[in-house]
Amino acid sequence: MERPQRWSTPFGPDMSDADITSLFERDDIAAIDIDRFPKHTPLEGVLRNDTRIVRYRSGDIVVREGDYGNSAFLVLKGNLRVVLAPKLPQSMLGRQNAKKKGFFEALSQLWTNSTIPEVRNLSGYEQQGLRGSSDSPDARVFLQDVPVVLNNHRTAMLREGSLFGELAALGRVPRTATIFSEDDAVLLEIRWQGLRELRKYDQGWRRKIDQRYRESALKNHLQESSMFARLDDTTLNAVADKVLFETYGAFDWNVSFQRLRERGSSQEAPLAKQGDYPDGLLMIRAGFARVSVQHGTGDRTITYLGAGDHFGLGELYAAWKNPDIEDMAMKTSISALGYVDVLRVPAPILEEHVFPFMDPPADTLMELAEHPVSDDALMEWAVEERFVNATRAMVIDLEKCVRCDDCVRACASTHGGNPRFRRHGKSSENLMVANACMHCTDPVCMIGCPTGAIHRSLQSGSVIINDMTCIGCATCANSCPYSNISMVAIRDSNDRPITDPESQKPIMKATKCDYCEGQPGGPACVRACPHDALKRVDFHDYNPTGSM
Repeated sequence: MERPQRWSTPFGPDMSDADITSLFERDDIAAIDIDRFPKHTPLEGVLRNDTRIVRYRSGDIVVREGDYGNSAFLVLKGNLRVVLAPKLPQSMLGRQNAKKKGFFEALSQLWTNSTIPEVRNLSGYEQQGLRGSSDSPDARVFLQDVPVVLNNHRTAMLREGSLFGELAALGRVPRTATIFSEDDAVLLEIRWQGLRELRKYDQGWRRKIDQRYRESALKNHLQESSMFARLDDTTLNAVADKVLFETYGAFDWNVSFQRLRERGSSQEAPLAKQGDYPDGLLMIRAGFARVSVQHGTGDRTITYLGAGDHFGLGELYAAWKNPDIEDMAMKTSISALGYVDVLRVPAPILEEHVFPFMDPPADTLMELAEHPVSDDALMEWAVEERFVNATRAMVIDLEKCVRCDDCVRACASTHGGNPRFRRHGKSSENLMVANACMHCTDPVCMIGCPTGAIHRSLQSGSVIINDMTCIGCATCANSCPYSNISMVAIRDSNDRPITDPESQKPIMKATKCDYCEGQPGGPACVRACPHDALKRVDFHDYNPTGSM
């Protein structure tokens, strides 16, 4: 058998034979039935290639609330603390505290901007609780006074053998709590591929993960839907026991996206096909899915679905209402756009607990299949380029734009003289999506940042970077599928490159559009355009007529 492609780059390249032996001596690993794993994916291979042993010192933050992660953790040694209440201040987590600028403070930027590119004041960096640098694999933010945190915050203990982070890793959702090491600890970090294999082939891990998901996430997700909001706890628990949760596509879709687009191809895993009999309602929990209808010898995109949307309700309701009609096949197909996490609610559950108490649904998907939008080419383009991920894409009407660059100059004037976007990008007909951060619904750039420097602002929802805790590792820039994050070498006020004292290499920082976080009046690029050619667009509110 060929070596699996993902194992060409082990998660922990330093995993030794002694490490593997010590893992097999643990009760929780020894209990796994190795015979259930296929020859091409043996348990030893999963442990050697999909896990790594990570050591934390007292106060080190392991995961932050709001972070996006792609791994889970098993405590091998030591004690960790989960912060329950009150939440830790953003500054302690290595994040930026956004503060709205006053009018005169904003105005003063016009004459206080430096002529030196990417100049930095070094005094602030020394105040950050940060261990390691861009050359260190163990770079992380740490709490400088653990006893004070324990006195002022209610916490829960995680001891040896505890597993955490698996729901966020498999479901592509933000971490729900901040966890730090109370004393020196050793953890086994399991990347999502290995976690998936453990759940797939071992009944014990599957039971543990599924039970935790049903207890902490599934019930809440169902309650958020108007279809299940009326159910009492007993009924809701019974429904949750019948619901299946499934994932489709590649979790790290951003890795292959650009390469496939250059070849003119894509990878989309089918969830349901036109003509199939509907057996359950699909509820999108995370990610995106394309809805299409057969058109000639190919398929035509009619819309896309994201978190909170569902698929198949109209056909299921029609089949329940008219049991004598045999032809109740799906009118459209649905496929994963990169990655999608769904809940599948079996039809009998809907027929018993939902349909008798609801009005006939207006099935927009069936209507779109019969009467597609007039300009579906623009929708097709937005889906193909994954711009549907955007909440604040910079869209420029090329027929109105006179290339005056007022937008670029306005951006520079609000960011110390340094523009944070490039006025070029992918275009379709008269519209261009410029290379500016789109503040995505699925921010893959946030996955893997060792210090949490790139994060979503609690105040505005924008994806921003804390320059103080960015170590210049370029993880975010390499992950962005739209090439909207740049790495820049910083300089001091005397126009000298700032270098690492140990390696003597220039210190790099990640920069991008922050949607003018803290600026009064919103994004300067929009306000500066004299011809109303530039808009910031949430593609979820896509207008089928093509007007933005």
